[in-house]
Amino acid sequence: MLSDRVVVIKGDIVELDVDAIVNAANNSLLGGGGVDGAIHAAAGPELLEECRSLKGCPTGEAKITSGYHLPAKWVIHTVGPIWRGGTSGEDEMLARCYRNSLKVAVRNSVRTIAFPSISTGAYGFPVDRASRIALAEIAGFLGKGSSIEKVLLVCFNERAFESYSRALEEMAL
Repeated sequence: MLSDRVVVIKGDIVELDVDAIVNAANNSLLGGGGVDGAIHAAAGPELLEECRSLKGCPTGEAKITSGYHLPAKWVIHTVGPIWRGGTSGEDEMLARCYRNSLKVAVRNSVRTIAFPSISTGAYGFPVDRASRIALAEIAGFLGKGSSIEKVLLVCFNERAFESYSRALEEMAL
């Protein structure tokens, strides 16, 4: 059952002791605001140095680095779409963020992974829509017999927590 492997929590992703956390990064991968800034600050300057060597990341793709000073061993960086009203392929780009992050995780023997609510902060993606896309992609990926044991969806605020919890309940029925 999906709810055995997927959990929605309210908290701070940089504090989690999981194999990998996902960073909602910008295309440069060189840090920014929100989750991205918090992850770079907690991981330390070594993260920025490794990110420089990656030469950026296209929207919807994912790249991995060490977690450095984080409890997580890895940081998987993915670049979500900027919301432009829903007619510019935003849904598919967001779906690819989750899909590609999970593929990178499996290739690196990740068993536990934590995602933030990608693109719903400064990039303006509607959280209710984003939560359904996230859960659909995660469920589809796990349904194919993935080696990932636990996926945490980490919500920074109550609005996101309620939205992701509702989406998970709808999928678990």
